[in-house]
Amino acid sequence: MSDKVNALLERIKPSVKNTQMAQVFKYNEEISKIPGVIKLTLGEPDFNTPEHVKEAGVQAIRDNKSHYTATAGDPKVRQAAAQYLKQKYDQDYDPENELVITAGVTGGMYATLTSIVSEGDEVLIPTPIFPLYFPIVKTNQGKIVYMNTAENNFLLSPEQLESTLQAHPRAKAIILNFPSNPTGMTYTKEQLTALADILRKYDIFVISDEIYSDLIFDQKHYSISHLLPDQTIVLNGLSKSHAMTGWRVGIIAGPAPLVEQIEKIHELSVTSITTVAQYAALEAFQNGLNDSEPMRVEYKKRRDYLHDALVKLGIECSKPQGTFYLMAKIPGDLEQDDFKFSMQLAKEAKVAVIPGSSFGPGGEGYVRFSYAASMDDLTNAIARIEKFLKAKRA
Repeated sequence: MSDKVNALLERIKPSVKNTQMAQVFKYNEEISKIPGVIKLTLGEPDFNTPEHVKEAGVQAIRDNKSHYTATAGDPKVRQAAAQYLKQKYDQDYDPENELVITAGVTGGMYATLTSIVSEGDEVLIPTPIFPLYFPIVKTNQGKIVYMNTAENNFLLSPEQLESTLQAHPRAKAIILNFPSNPTGMTYTKEQLTALADILRKYDIFVISDEIYSDLIFDQKHYSISHLLPDQTIVLNGLSKSHAMTGWRVGIIAGPAPLVEQIEKIHELSVTSITTVAQYAALEAFQNGLNDSEPMRVEYKKRRDYLHDALVKLGIECSKPQGTFYLMAKIPGDLEQDDFKFSMQLAKEAKVAVIPGSSFGPGGEGYVRFSYAASMDDLTNAIARIEKFLKAKRA
């Protein structure tokens, strides 16, 4: 590296230089090099985008839909997205000024946090949780207040929230993700009501990542936006419900005066999302209301199999209520460093999972399984894990 590059590197924003890339992706890259490994790692649906949605994208190319749309998204797409949220979750948003089509939920989270967080601002984050939230807060020079939920079945309790807010009364925002990556746990209406009763007392943004809302198994999704409409920014999209991770279609929805400010950051970072993807999303919103159902049914079967099989092996784990993730506790007689354990499992058993500490406090001593994988992969993985455990305990 030249002296000039070194000199310029010194002038890079310190909060960026101090930010670490997500361990999840780096670890996944590393274990992917192991021959014959079964990967139960990243949250990538093993289904394809529905045919009618793909065809809409192809037709958009043929129709030369290759120019900019409005920054917030094509008006027809916003209208369809608003109708979709209304039909699916009874959420009411004006597509004119309360909704932005963004580059996935990650793009929505970046725009939202960047518009809110200034240097020194505190953001409350219950953990374990999706780890990309952390660097977004940190690059905006905010401070994370971690709330370890491991002792409460990975759910934030009213008591923990109340005591945290009393200690941090000027916290700027709280991030909720339910159903949760990595735990698969979600909240009932009653549980959310108890949290909302506390949050209502504070001028705090409630950022609710509900990207897995279509993948709940035994109850109906209920959004905290119903309880705190003036405080909540909802993030949702099509990545998981329609197996459209690579299309990058997300939704930001909330009160118009707040969304107006968030849209500024969205415009500065992406201008508007890919037009072809918007037209595919239009089809998904209008005619794909139940596209997720076959996936949800299959994920539930896999959830039941994986949970029951791990329990039979003596591995402690909560039964996920949604998503396609499961957090399992490393047995006490084995290596307790979850990174070391995960690497052992990958190299010796040829089964790859994600170390729990990647997801923040409370994940230590756990590993996350993704069951967005075939039943053949899951059954083979369980057979390999059983063999691995026997060898370790011989």
